[in-house]
Amino acid sequence: MSTEANGEAESQARPLLSSEVSPLAQSTSQVAVVGANLCPIESLDYEISENDFFKQDWRTNSTVQIFQYVFMKWLLCFLIGGIVSLVGFCNNLAVETVAGIKFVVISYMMLAQRSVMAFVVFSVSNLMLTLLAALITAFVSSAAAGSGIPEVKAYLNGVDAPGIFSLKTLFVKIIGSISAVSSSLLVGKAGPMVHIGACVASLLGQGGSKKYGLTWSWLRFFKNDRDRRDLVTCGSAAGIAAAFRAPIGGLLFALEEMVSWWRSALLWRAFFTTAIVAIILVGLIDFCDSGKCGPFGKGGLIMFDVSSTNVSYDLWDVPPVLLLGVLGGLFGSLYNFLLDRVVQVYNSITGKCSGYKILLACFISIFTSCLLFGLPWLSSCLPCPADAEVVCPTVGQAGNYKKFQCPPGHYNDLASLIFNTNDDAIKNLFSKGTDNEFQYSSILIFFGTCFFLSIISYGIVSPTGLYVPVIVTGASYGRLIAMLVGSHSTLNHGIFAVLGAASFLGGTMRATVSACVILLELTNNLLMLPLMMLVLLASKTVADAFNNNIYDLIMKAKGFPYLEAHAEPFMRQLTVSDVVKGPLQLFHGIEKVGNVVQVLRTTTHNGFPVIDESPLSESPVLYGLILRAHLIELLKKKAFLSSTEPTGIDVSEQFSVVDFAKKGSGNADKIEDIDVTKEENMFLDLHPFTNTSPYTVVETMSLAKALILLRQVGLRHLLVIPKIYERSPVVGILTRHDFMPEDILSSHPALTRSRWKGWRLTLPRWLNPH
Repeated sequence: MSTEANGEAESQARPLLSSEVSPLAQSTSQVAVVGANLCPIESLDYEISENDFFKQDWRTNSTVQIFQYVFMKWLLCFLIGGIVSLVGFCNNLAVETVAGIKFVVISYMMLAQRSVMAFVVFSVSNLMLTLLAALITAFVSSAAAGSGIPEVKAYLNGVDAPGIFSLKTLFVKIIGSISAVSSSLLVGKAGPMVHIGACVASLLGQGGSKKYGLTWSWLRFFKNDRDRRDLVTCGSAAGIAAAFRAPIGGLLFALEEMVSWWRSALLWRAFFTTAIVAIILVGLIDFCDSGKCGPFGKGGLIMFDVSSTNVSYDLWDVPPVLLLGVLGGLFGSLYNFLLDRVVQVYNSITGKCSGYKILLACFISIFTSCLLFGLPWLSSCLPCPADAEVVCPTVGQAGNYKKFQCPPGHYNDLASLIFNTNDDAIKNLFSKGTDNEFQYSSILIFFGTCFFLSIISYGIVSPTGLYVPVIVTGASYGRLIAMLVGSHSTLNHGIFAVLGAASFLGGTMRATVSACVILLELTNNLLMLPLMMLVLLASKTVADAFNNNIYDLIMKAKGFPYLEAHAEPFMRQLTVSDVVKGPLQLFHGIEKVGNVVQVLRTTTHNGFPVIDESPLSESPVLYGLILRAHLIELLKKKAFLSSTEPTGIDVSEQFSVVDFAKKGSGNADKIEDIDVTKEENMFLDLHPFTNTSPYTVVETMSLAKALILLRQVGLRHLLVIPKIYERSPVVGILTRHDFMPEDILSSHPALTRSRWKGWRLTLPRWLNPH
């Protein structure tokens, strides 16, 4: 094993796309780009440390304490659902109000023929909103940049990063998301809502805070990574449910896209959480429908009801639907490729200081404002249809027919899409009875603008999501295909827009089940299920031939050591002994204090094997594994022995279970803060605090099997034991970094040629900057 042998030692930080070295996509170092900054990362301990102290504590738990634990799980899920639904509602209401006021003021300026002043107000207001989002993100919590889904997904895979779930990150994510979406940047709020839900869940599950006096004994049950992971899973599901008012879609999104580990009990609690979100949102929406939320209170919570649309279809409708799927796969893979490159380039530009990040965000804002205000002037004015079901033209409000610069009785079809909020643009594209509303040129310009702007807007230092931009981009080319097919299809153009959105979701995010259910819940029409399933399967199949889904590409670009669900085929040609290297740090069951301190100060390992030798055992045997945090706690409490003879003292009298609970992120005790100079010649009895049942594998096990075990069980350490006990009872320790393909291939370059890439197509060399 490499320097990460005992728990992932720190390595040299390498910035993303540095001019001197290859990008972090080719590295598995102990740093990653979290939000907008390069930060140290570490693995999480999902395994329960079954030591004597733990077993004794659980044996003494009463029926009341067990009831408290179960009750608190459900109560926290209820609170997560309630808080996330309120945040999602307020987020939508704030965006609709801020953007609504902006568009009303500008529309009336356009009506008064003050176009130049309208552009100045539009661009300056957008710039100020973007600047607000960029400033608080760069200087308060850089971990809030981006959608947050890659960070949450990596966390649920077992990778922890500082600050991703802090109170500051939650605050910046909420305010920054409102500002960024309101600033007319082509970004969404669904991704940030997933991160917000995860933040709420993590903060509720921290088990209290000594700093603020919140140390209720009931909360002590959740001071571990295992329970926090379950709560974060529920929070991420609640985030999508609150963003789209899609409780089942949110649940399936967490299951399909986010989690690496799942069980039926967690499914039930996540379902309960999203149900709470849906119930509260229904009540809040009914409250706003009565007019009590202001002039813009009925907007947001993008709900597109096309239940009254006839979606009967015949065999001749299948070819254009398949064409949508193929286009979604092609466009989606190209979108992922370009976005991956843009994220890397942005990080290389902005890696020097926060000033560059803010300047880049401001430039993107100004450029976006120029496009959004200037492009509608290229579109000709169209007369209002006589049979329009809504007001035509509209001034200062959302609608299908925006007046913009047109004379009375006419509307600008491109302004109806591009000079609007993303939610209203999607509603216009999904609307029924508007087959003749848009021109070919307007839809084509809108598609190109959305495709381009959503790519360049994602990497800025601000909370930015991808889900809504992907929906609006897919809906635009869905409309275009509908216009080209014309009367040869029985489906109306709004249905084609919905199917186009589904195809682009399948092509970019490769989500099939969750995307299908989310769109069905949005459109409130189950009759589209067969067509939507067909288009999602086609788009995902085509896109998988080129690259991975967008979140996996971003995680790789950011440097997160994410463990895939499947092992690379070349791993079956290796055994665990091929990747395990020394030297290995060991402790004896009764160890000298000075030796423990020396090892902790000279290494950053997280776990250490404990062995027993004579006189405690006739031959060396593996007793178990002890964690770094537990050793530091023992040194901190100075639970020392004067000799190597066990005293038999009941450790429950010296320690409580709270002493060994997991500290909050960044609050762990450090060995440098402990002074045991006078006690260095004393001893520590490690037996009561050593996990006596760690997961072990024989050194001859294939690396592929070991990977599946490590990922599915959620382990941080996997002990390797010898096949024949002629030497030490433990050979080494495997961690997630030992399973990274880049690390393995760097040590075994002969396997590079045999690395299986499936049907994945290779891009031309001139398109690949690496």
